[in-house]
Amino acid sequence: MRVVMLSKALVTATYRRKLEELASLPGIELTAIVPPTWRDRGGEARLEPGHTAGYTLLVAPLAFNGQYHLHFYPTLGRLLRQLRPDVLHVDEEPYNLATWHALRLGQAVGARGLFFTWQNLERRYPWPFSHFERSNYRRAAYAIAGNQGAVSVLRAKGYRGPVAVIPQFGVDPHIFAPQKMRGSTDGDVMIGYAGRLVPEKGVELLLRACAGLPRTGWRLAILGDGPDRARLARVASELNIADQVRFWGHLPSAQMPRFYAEMDILVLPSITRPNWTEQFGRVLIEAMACGVPVIGSDAGEIPHVIGDAGIVVPQQDVMALRDAIAELAGDPARRAELAARGRQRVLDHYTQARIAAATYQVYQAIKGFRPPPLGGGS
Repeated sequence: MRVVMLSKALVTATYRRKLEELASLPGIELTAIVPPTWRDRGGEARLEPGHTAGYTLLVAPLAFNGQYHLHFYPTLGRLLRQLRPDVLHVDEEPYNLATWHALRLGQAVGARGLFFTWQNLERRYPWPFSHFERSNYRRAAYAIAGNQGAVSVLRAKGYRGPVAVIPQFGVDPHIFAPQKMRGSTDGDVMIGYAGRLVPEKGVELLLRACAGLPRTGWRLAILGDGPDRARLARVASELNIADQVRFWGHLPSAQMPRFYAEMDILVLPSITRPNWTEQFGRVLIEAMACGVPVIGSDAGEIPHVIGDAGIVVPQQDVMALRDAIAELAGDPARRAELAARGRQRVLDHYTQARIAAATYQVYQAIKGFRPPPLGGGS
């Protein structure tokens, strides 16, 4: 079975471990098409080296880079005519031009297409995005949803085809693994956050929760970048905790295990907004795989990801968040218990091998699909 996966997310090297696992499964001849860079609110992500064993990685130019809804791959038609895939896996939302463009080109060479969606809040789009969405619902042989909420959205918006709930990427448990080093060398409990620095991630709530802890015995590491960084630094100063808070900036994906190795607790205090809620929370499974106990808010998919392997608190509840942090900070045995549970939960559900195997089953299931005819502007 010849499979082509089209994905801007695969500029990140650790995400490509899923492709190595897919390529090792029986009867798969896999090619991934990625752009050289992808730009978003967090900056420009360049194609990282590594993790290319067993499959072909092609770099293709991207038109309208940074335009989430309007970007597309202008050379994709030529590439698909050369590759002649049986399955075209478009790692994009159904309302995007890139998905509509790719599924039409895929159908023209006889490929059965599928798309991926994270969208777990129902949103209606104007033309032409509503047209792309309806067309892709008819044309796709399958949909992969990254969370349970996304399935409900697909059904509410009229998609009637088969859906599998599979996170976009898992983790490699050999790379993201418990390390002997844990926490700071001076005995302080290390509390960590990793992700974009934007208001909806709730980092200010984390600062305020930490400000209510005892004045000594802890430190907070904030990894990531974004438009909220300067404001958050000012908040830390206003709360008189700036000397206990360190902003790490950005780390390449391959260096993330080093960050987790220094953490005793990882916190994801996301806040649901009218146009956004947490779609997965990848840092949770990375931390859990590394044996770091996690605390998350009840926003979006976070409670489903954590399960019984961490602590879930009501979003925007600073006191509940402070109490959860204080509980774990003061109880090493409880941290060890949750660390073990978290690691096992990742091994059971969220490794790259598990994700690859579930995706492989989707590929096997769509062999008999027949899409509607091309034409009519669909």
